[in-house]
Amino acid sequence: MILVKLILAHLIGDFFLQPQRWVKEKEKKKLKSPKLYFHILIHVIATTLLLWNVALWPVILTIGVSHFIIDGLKLLFQTKKNKRLLFFIDQLAHILVIVFIYLSQSKNAVNLSIDLVEQNIPLITCLLFLTVPVSIIMKTIFLKWNISELTKNSKSLTDAGKYIGILERVLVFIFIISNHWEAVGFLITAKSVFRFGDLKESKTRQLTEYVLIGTLISFGIATITGIIYTVLT
Repeated sequence: MILVKLILAHLIGDFFLQPQRWVKEKEKKKLKSPKLYFHILIHVIATTLLLWNVALWPVILTIGVSHFIIDGLKLLFQTKKNKRLLFFIDQLAHILVIVFIYLSQSKNAVNLSIDLVEQNIPLITCLLFLTVPVSIIMKTIFLKWNISELTKNSKSLTDAGKYIGILERVLVFIFIISNHWEAVGFLITAKSVFRFGDLKESKTRQLTEYVLIGTLISFGIATITGIIYTVLT
């Protein structure tokens, strides 16, 4: 359960409690940015609250120090060209540190009480992952293309696509863990029908490809997350 708690703390600190203005300031001021240190402090606090065990203070300290080192190196070496690549390297490095900490702690057989909330932490972690973190991951993937140019004439609600994506991923996840795969097919069909008119009117192959790639990535991540949760629980 320590592993899931550490991943949950990471998701909260890196995606939910880190405003975009903090990210921009860190990229501009790098190690001189106060937001970098606030960000590390949030990770330490989130990890402390989730673990809630004095005996695990080395874990909390390691999380804080390693997060500062990884984020600091990313800021120092980041450029416009490698920003997308460093984002994924940064996230992979954090996950590897978390896994290493978990493996080292499991040898000590640290026992934490398991209650109703603890039993549902894997579910909460998966659901949170499918919201803002996946949205940011997809946004980072599409940095390769100038999406704003393709959608500049689109009259849509602010952040509507983001929230639609979150809802569809959560629904796909729920359908899979409840073993209703046919509902996933229905959801894909329904979205295809609604999108058909827009794509037909746009007559833009690039926009069609963007929608198709985005849909496949969104549904794919939700499906894989659902399968992993089902297998592990």
